[in-house]
Parts: sequence; structure tokens; C-alpha cells
Amino acid sequence: MLEAIDLFLEVAAAAGFSPVARARNVPVSSVTRRIDGLEADLGVRLFNRSSRRVALTDAGEQFLPYARSLQAELAEAREAVTSRLAEPRGPLTVTAPAAFTRLHLVSAAASFLQRHPRIELELQVTDQIVDLGGQRADVAIRLGILPDSDLAATRLAPLRRVACASPTYLARKGTPASPADLLDHDCLTLPGPVAPPSWWCFPGLNSEVAMSVDGPLRSNDTFTLLQAALEGMGIVHLSSWLVGAHVAAGSLVVLFPEVIGLPANVQGAIHAVRLPGRSHVGKAQLWIDHLRQHFGQPPYWDRAMNLPAAASVP
Repeated sequence: MLEAIDLFLEVAAAAGFSPVARARNVPVSSVTRRIDGLEADLGVRLFNRSSRRVALTDAGEQFLPYARSLQAELAEAREAVTSRLAEPRGPLTVTAPAAFTRLHLVSAAASFLQRHPRIELELQVTDQIVDLGGQRADVAIRLGILPDSDLAATRLAPLRRVACASPTYLARKGTPASPADLLDHDCLTLPGPVAPPSWWCFPGLNSEVAMSVDGPLRSNDTFTLLQAALEGMGIVHLSSWLVGAHVAAGSLVVLFPEVIGLPANVQGAIHAVRLPGRSHVGKAQLWIDHLRQHFGQPPYWDRAMNLPAAASVP
């Protein structure tokens, strides 16, 4: 039946038996017999046939998405099996945000390519959400809340936002004892329209509504805010993956470790997503599995900061 489903999809796309027969270099009667057999198995007529055209029936239109799904799942299963029998090779395209790529994916890519030297990895660095189907990307790294979609998602690590400041700032302005004290401090923030829902929110505090902080600098770029904090300009509330190395080096100090995390109503995380049915599924899964191993559980940036354990990653 699988061969017949392939023929069904080809005939539906070509709107005729003859083009499919020519493409396959077989008699037209061979194609029609296979379609006849598929219709007999299903107990419905899939095509209206005339001397001028071949068109899908209502039943054929209903069957079409199921046939496409079966074909895609079979291709994915075949790729997953054969990729484990032979050394993986060829292109793999990954899209990811700029700062996360520079801080964490380049080192992951180096060890991945050492392990799989015949894979040709392309990193497309962009802070825009990429349409995996339209851009022919195999895997996307997404930070934050995933919208509902048909993409297959793997949770790589928790997303944790940390309030921190440089020792220079704290020596000059004092150390806030609780998030409520932030109202009396210089806070480095994103402009309102681009701030994520978890910005300046702390689990269990202020009804988990953002604190109304203010300060001398706003920027739409979190890397700029990080650099400003390192210069002693104020307090930032940034993701642990962004500040971890600086905290471990002592150039930033974590504030309020007892309330690190995201509010209960914000279920953000770091995910790898891929489009089911894409032909590179085997290589995509190798990359995703490698990222999970490379980051670790908990991820190495949280371990470097000695943060309290977050919820486990499934």
C-alpha cells in the first residue's frame, strides 16, 4: 500500500496518470492498476477520471492530508533507522538567537563536529523566529514560551532569570535585601513594548506582577544591558545562560537567590524544535541529543553559579 500511496500523491499533484507514468518510465496501465487497487482497499473512489482530466473526489480530498502524513512519517522512520546504521553526513541547518549562539552553541558545535566530522553544520544566527518550512532549516533553538504548533519540541534547559549587579555598583549604592528594594535602585531595563512577561517578576512576590523599576539606561538589546551592569551602571534581570560566566568569575553578584526563577504563570524554557517529516531527522536528533548532553542537567551555566536546583527537565 505504501507504494500506492506514493503514486496517489504523485497523480494528485500532476492531475493525471500519464505525467506520473512518464516520470517513472512505466506504462500508464501500471499506474492506473495501482490506484485501482488502492481504491479497492479503501472502498472509495479517489479520482474522477475523464479523457481530459483527472481530479480528486471528495473522498480523495479527505484522504490527501492523511496520505501526506503517512509518507512523511515513513520518510522520518526510514531516516531515523538508516542514520544509525551509517556514519551521518551531509548538511544540517540550525537557526538560533545571536547571543545564545555565541555563548553556548559554538562550543557545542565544535564538539559535535569532532564526533561527526562528515556532517556539514550551518548555523543561521538571527533573533527573528524562523519558519522552518519556508527557510529549509532543520532545527531551531527557541528561548521562552513556545506557541502551539506542529513542530516537535525537545526541552533542553530551564529558562531562569537572575537579578544581579557588579561589586562596584553594590559598593556604591548598597545591596538590596529583597526585590521590593529594587524600587530604590538603578535598574537597567528593556523598553516596555519589548519586555518579556517575566521581566522583573519574582516567584511568589508582588502577586507575580512586574516590579515598577526604573533607572538611568534602557536598551532593546540584552547584551548591552549586560555590559552596562558590568560597568557598574545598575542592576539587571537577565537569563542565567547570559550572566552565568560573569557570576562565576565574580564580576557580577547574584541578588535574591531564594526567588530565582519564573512566575508560575510563565512556563518558559530553552527548546530545540524541528519540523516532523524533514529528511534530515536523524542528523537533527543527533544534534539535539548532543546539546542536551553538552549543556547537562542542570545546565553548566547554572552549575557555575551554584544556583538552587530548578524543576527537572523531562
